[in-house]
Amino acid sequence: MKRATFSSILLLLFSLSALGQTDQDLIKEVINKFIDGTTYNYPDTITSAFHPGTSMFLYNGSDTVWSVTSEEYASWYSRRAPGTPNDRIGSISSIDVVLDVAFAKVQFIIPSFGNRYYDLLLLKKIQGEWKIVAKCTSAEPIPQTPQEMRAQPVKETVMDGFDRPWSMALLSEEEAIIAEKDGDLLKVNTTTKRRQKISGLPDDVGREILIDTTMHQPGVFPSSTHGQHHSFNAGWFQVLLDPDFAENSYIYLSYAAENEERASTTKVIRGRLSGTQLTDVETLFLAEPYSHGLFHYGGGMIFGSDGKLYITIGERNFYEHLNPVPPLSQDITDKRGKIIRINPDGSIPEDNPEFGPNAIPGLYATGIRASQGLAINPATEKIWFSEHGTIQGDELNILTAGANYGWPHRTTGSYRTENYSPPIIPGTDFTNPVYFWDQTVAPTGLTFYTGREFPQWEGNLIVPALSKGSLWRITVEGDTVISAEELFIDDRVRLRKAVVSPQGQLYLLTDEENGKLIRVKNAKR
Repeated sequence: MKRATFSSILLLLFSLSALGQTDQDLIKEVINKFIDGTTYNYPDTITSAFHPGTSMFLYNGSDTVWSVTSEEYASWYSRRAPGTPNDRIGSISSIDVVLDVAFAKVQFIIPSFGNRYYDLLLLKKIQGEWKIVAKCTSAEPIPQTPQEMRAQPVKETVMDGFDRPWSMALLSEEEAIIAEKDGDLLKVNTTTKRRQKISGLPDDVGREILIDTTMHQPGVFPSSTHGQHHSFNAGWFQVLLDPDFAENSYIYLSYAAENEERASTTKVIRGRLSGTQLTDVETLFLAEPYSHGLFHYGGGMIFGSDGKLYITIGERNFYEHLNPVPPLSQDITDKRGKIIRINPDGSIPEDNPEFGPNAIPGLYATGIRASQGLAINPATEKIWFSEHGTIQGDELNILTAGANYGWPHRTTGSYRTENYSPPIIPGTDFTNPVYFWDQTVAPTGLTFYTGREFPQWEGNLIVPALSKGSLWRITVEGDTVISAEELFIDDRVRLRKAVVSPQGQLYLLTDEENGKLIRVKNAKR
């Protein structure tokens, strides 16, 4: 009797609780079934949220619309074990209810790639129960066949007429700042094609110089000097936005700074951008000493996930035998051949690695020859960087605090100076590259692909290069390179930088006197 009475009370309480639920509460329960089912691979949970046979429109292509039923959609989540989490975070953005019809907006974020998309859901109250009766999404479908998996990249010139562009920072999907190595700092609009010079820049930027390579040393020589001459250029390198650019308007710029003797070095500044005017310019890092020869500056920059600014500084030697003992890139008292880590205002982070009392301020890693490109792997938040060898020896490395990347003691290539064999400091440990090429490619400003145009490329490393104008797609799993594919082998052009826009478009900058901004498109779209 007591048990029956207790059960009756529980049933009554449950009924009262259910009656107290609003339509908003019931709709949230249905949508959360959909979110949980797709997040943790429960196809039955997904199916229970939909009215049977509900159509889903996955995307609008150029001239087609692809749709599937809710049952087919749910079956895709049976490919992994139930309860296995997918790389996605879903949340309800809004719900609007009109009588027995509701409209909901659901946001999904893919943390490892930084992608965000939305599902728009139409719900109907059928016999007292809410069900999803239509779904349309801004995401794109996963290719289902080998034919769909095969990307067809093509190039489209967006703008040209740039003077050897070195880098690009995107202000929005349409506006960007482009740094020309041999020209200016420009604000451009990729839609209207308008370009404007940014004023307020320092006037100590280095320019063209002639090198007599028969003398086996860098120097400044008049054009009448006898011997083999090569023209080297330096100017503006990396342009970079502050992580809080929307609030503080800071941009960062690395370049070849020149003194009165026409010697030069790598310099990093920042200033506030207002329209096309740079103000409050301040020097953050100067890689003294100045030296002659406009090459091997480095100049790559990136903000890490820790909010710190990382800078590559080149060794500045053309021939290996010109190195003192210890070599410049191994000497912790010399700023050349290093990777530097500083705060956005130029101060030194307290958690930088210890190299000893005589180490240069900001020192983070040693053994660098001529690194230009830095990119963050969104899956691991680790910084990858490209490195130029001398004869072959081009590498990809993962940045680690306190690491020594070996130059010039270790290289996967060879030297310009024959029989060069520098003495190694006892007890030195070297960090091996994660990948190197058998041929010279001269890798530059790399990026991880996070766009939608090539779903097969998600998480791949895109590496542009100067030598033979190659472009590489590197498949990465964690810290391991799985494969490398060279793209556009019949359409090579010297490439300086790869950038992915806020909406996932892949752009390239060509290293030419008539430099181009190129968009890489998928011909299958």
